[in-house]
Amino acid sequence: MAGRNIQIRSPNRLSVAEESIEIVERKGIGHPDSLCDGIAESVSRHLCQNYIDQFGQILHHNTDEAQLIAGHSIKKFGGGKITKPIEIIIVGRATTTYNGISIPVIEIAEKAAADYLTKTVPNLDIKNGVKLSVKFGEGSGALQNVFKSIQNTPLANDTSFGVGHAPYTEIENIVLQTELQLNELSIKKQPFIGPDIKVMGLRENEKIQLTVATAIVDKYVTNMGHYVELIAQITEDVHQIAQKYTDKEISVFVNSADTHASTSNIDNIYLTVTGTSAEHGDDGSVGRGNRSNGLITPNRPMSMEATSGKNPVNHIGKIYNLFSNDTANYIFNSFPENRIKDISIRLLSQISAPIDHPHVADIQVLTVDGIPLSQEEESKILEMVDLKLENIGAITKRVVSGELKTF
Repeated sequence: MAGRNIQIRSPNRLSVAEESIEIVERKGIGHPDSLCDGIAESVSRHLCQNYIDQFGQILHHNTDEAQLIAGHSIKKFGGGKITKPIEIIIVGRATTTYNGISIPVIEIAEKAAADYLTKTVPNLDIKNGVKLSVKFGEGSGALQNVFKSIQNTPLANDTSFGVGHAPYTEIENIVLQTELQLNELSIKKQPFIGPDIKVMGLRENEKIQLTVATAIVDKYVTNMGHYVELIAQITEDVHQIAQKYTDKEISVFVNSADTHASTSNIDNIYLTVTGTSAEHGDDGSVGRGNRSNGLITPNRPMSMEATSGKNPVNHIGKIYNLFSNDTANYIFNSFPENRIKDISIRLLSQISAPIDHPHVADIQVLTVDGIPLSQEEESKILEMVDLKLENIGAITKRVVSGELKTF
């Protein structure tokens, strides 16, 4: 297929959904690690758009080294205060001049970060609650050279790999939807729910346990009794969300580290001023949280590459992970519902090779009935993967537009 090394296999193993133990985690958008991911990606997207507007092309950059140093806060029923701002340091490489024209990359990054934080953590006072610094250098000559293309196809920046799979298992979908829908509730109905929501899912055969850590915004809570009522409400909310996606037995634990014994000591409950633990004690870093599928899935192969903040033109750590997940879902949805049980994709690159010609594209397909794919079905998948690789530049456009999520 156009000289591309695409391999399709039907492995002899159980699907993840059939394993007796399955563990899935999601760090919500307000978690310190996710905040770093979101800021890094927002900065990259803003740089991309500025480069395109000024020069008609995306210039070399990588902004995937954002760090968050927790601040200090004093929480209080009815509303506390930030006493030491959260410090955020954005480190990376960016093209600062092109054809003799200076590009205000620092200002672009600062605005992108501030806008993202304002949208994501609405109870955080950006002016007084955050100390932001940006430190950009120029990329190495070698990496800028491979940023160029052969016949409009970018060259891989590294010898690396990306992975993806489809569909979500039942508990993967539950963990993802729990965080997404709780955050939606916080916007529409329940503002006491902060955006820092961490969901850990455990499936033991036919039983599911969900452990949820939810930052509660103190200005919406009047006293300890009220706090306990809100936690009970969130627990019920999580039950209702999970029951939409499973018939299995569900147990839910919300803020299980809380101690309600003393009404005079609110340090023992998950109460916050802003709705994120970044305000007091929890640091963050790009790449320590969700993978590009939005989850942390130890039952599946995972790439350790941070997807957020890497340039969307030739950085394999971003493109191949997004491509693998997108293509796995495309293939799954292109077959009858009762045919493919699980599909996983691994793409390996070689530095300076065209990104549309991976060193290998390894496609593993498990079927519902256990009967291996027919030759006709394999040919169909080969054609789909080949066509997707031929049009891999679409990933770049979808990243810049914000259509594809990186965490």
